[in-house]
Amino acid sequence: MYWTLFITFVKIGTFTIGGGYAMLPLIQREVVNKGWISEEDFIDLFSVAQSLPGIFAVNISIFLGYKLKKLPGCLVCALGTILPSFLIILTIALFFTQVADNEWVVKAFKGIRPVVVALIAVPVLTTARTLKLKGWVIVIPIVAALLIWLVGLSPIWIILAAIAGGMAYTFIIKEAISKK
Repeated sequence: MYWTLFITFVKIGTFTIGGGYAMLPLIQREVVNKGWISEEDFIDLFSVAQSLPGIFAVNISIFLGYKLKKLPGCLVCALGTILPSFLIILTIALFFTQVADNEWVVKAFKGIRPVVVALIAVPVLTTARTLKLKGWVIVIPIVAALLIWLVGLSPIWIILAAIAGGMAYTFIIKEAISKK
């Protein structure tokens, strides 16, 4: 089982571009489809991994490893996730200064950008469907992104507003609804 975990997370770490959230659909497909955990457990692990500091993909791989095989599973999954990226970045760093101005390299990086956006959008929509969120909820991240991009609002203010909104909903609105 350890070898299978390691190979699975090496594959995830090797074939995803764009960081942790871009890895999410592949991680989800690999662990849920193999029956290692349920969709609901994956969403729970995703939520906890997202709320902790550090690299999201490493956090979720550690949680998955622990859920499946305790401490040895944590180490195997974390190593499988980190090792490919480390080796790829090390290789790129050795040669990047020689090819950084190459027009094909610049075009390749520009071409990858929309793919990364799609890889991030897919798990967001999948998670929203799994949590049975209403369609209008998608407006919130779109407005947040537009405020950051067009207005130049600091993400810190959006996070603080989200905290205040969540607290207001939980302690005021939800309470009022439950008393009716």
